[in-house]
Amino acid sequence: MESKPFFRFLFFFVAIAFLFAWTHLHYAPSPGVTTLLDCASNSPWCTSSKNRLQSKQPTLTKTPRASTSQSRHHESAVPRHPLDPLTIQEFNKVRKILSSHALFKSSNNYALHSVVLEEPNKELVLKWKKGQPLFPRIASVIARANGVSHVLTVNLETDEVTVLNTAPPTGYPTMTIEDMTSATSAPLSNAKFNRTIIERGVNLKDVACLPISLGWFGKKEENRRLIKVQCYSMEDTANFYMRPIEGLTVLLDIDTKEVVEVSDTGRSIPIPKATNTDYRFSEQKLQQDLNSIKPISIEQPKGPSFVIEDEHLVKWANWEFHLKPDTRAGVVVSRAKVRDLESGVLRDVMYKGFTSELFVPYMDPTDAWYFKTYMDAGEYGFGLQAMPLDPLNDCPRNAYYMD
Repeated sequence: MESKPFFRFLFFFVAIAFLFAWTHLHYAPSPGVTTLLDCASNSPWCTSSKNRLQSKQPTLTKTPRASTSQSRHHESAVPRHPLDPLTIQEFNKVRKILSSHALFKSSNNYALHSVVLEEPNKELVLKWKKGQPLFPRIASVIARANGVSHVLTVNLETDEVTVLNTAPPTGYPTMTIEDMTSATSAPLSNAKFNRTIIERGVNLKDVACLPISLGWFGKKEENRRLIKVQCYSMEDTANFYMRPIEGLTVLLDIDTKEVVEVSDTGRSIPIPKATNTDYRFSEQKLQQDLNSIKPISIEQPKGPSFVIEDEHLVKWANWEFHLKPDTRAGVVVSRAKVRDLESGVLRDVMYKGFTSELFVPYMDPTDAWYFKTYMDAGEYGFGLQAMPLDPLNDCPRNAYYMD
C-alpha cells in the first residue's frame, strides 16, 4: 500500500521538474522561421508535443521563478552521486575533447545527438556510500559526422575517446533541435512545393510545416536519413493544427535539406475554416463570464513535506530516491527506497525507472497518414521537449525547480 502515495507524489514531483538542455551546435534559422518559431506570436509552437521549438528564451513571469534560497548556479555545480547527470563544466569538457578529435576535425559537419552520463555498473553503485569518492566520470556520446553515425565514450578524467560503434546497421539517432527547426523551413526552398501551396489557395507567409516522423518506407529511401513533413495554414488563427493542408506531404533529406519528393493527394479536401479555432483566452467571447471564476490557492503553511539533498536526492515521508533529467527519457528515477515503519530498515524498491517510449501509431493506411507512427522519446526526446514551468500557474507555491 505504501507504493501508491509514493507514485502519486512522484508524478507530481516529475511534473515540476524543469529539465536541463545543452546546446552543442549553433543554428540560426532564417528570419521567416525565427518569426514562426516565436512563442510570443505563435504560441502553438510552444505548447504542442511535436513542435516545441523555441527561437528565444521565454519572457519571465512577474512572479519570480524561485526564491533567493532556491536559486542555484549550475556553472559551478559538481557531481555528488555516481548517477548525477553531467554538469555544465563536464559538457564543456566533452565538447573541447571531441572538437580536437580526429573524427570531428576531419569532418565537414557534425552534430552531437546525445551526450549523457555513462552510468557505472549497478553493482558498484549499490555498494557506494555517501562521502566515498565517485567513480570515473564517463560521457556516452551519439554523434553524426559526414553522414555517418558514431557511438563513443569520453573519459573525463583521462580525456580518452573510445569509438564503440560506427554506422549501426539500422536506425538513426534522436533528432536534434537543429534538425527539427531546419525541417520546418526546408520545403519553402522547393519551387514545386511553393507552387502546390499557392494552388491550394494558401499564402506562403501563412504556411507552418512540421517534421512528422522518421522511418524507412521502401528501397528508394534506403541509406538516407529521411523525414516526412506536413504543413498547415496559420491564417486567422493561432491554432494551426485545426487547419491542415490535407494530403500534402514532403519527403525531406534531413542531412542535406533536399526535398526528395512532394506528394499532393488531397486537393479535393478543403482546408478547414479558421472560425472558432483560436483557443487563446483573449479571443474567447465568454471572457467576461470566465473572469468571474475565483482563483484557487494551494497552501502549505509549514512548508513542503519533501526535502532535496545534493540537488538530486529526494526525501519524502519514508521514501527517498535519486532524480535526474535525461534528454531522451525526460526524467529518470533511481535508487528508490522505502523505510519500513516497523523495523526502520531502508528497503530497496526500484534501481532505475523511466518512460522507455511513447509509441503512437495512427493506423490510417492512406498516403498522407500511414507513416505517422510517433516515437516521442526516441525521435523527439522527452527531455529535449521540456518547457519552463510558471510558478503558481503550473506549480503550487512550495514547488521545487531543479533548474
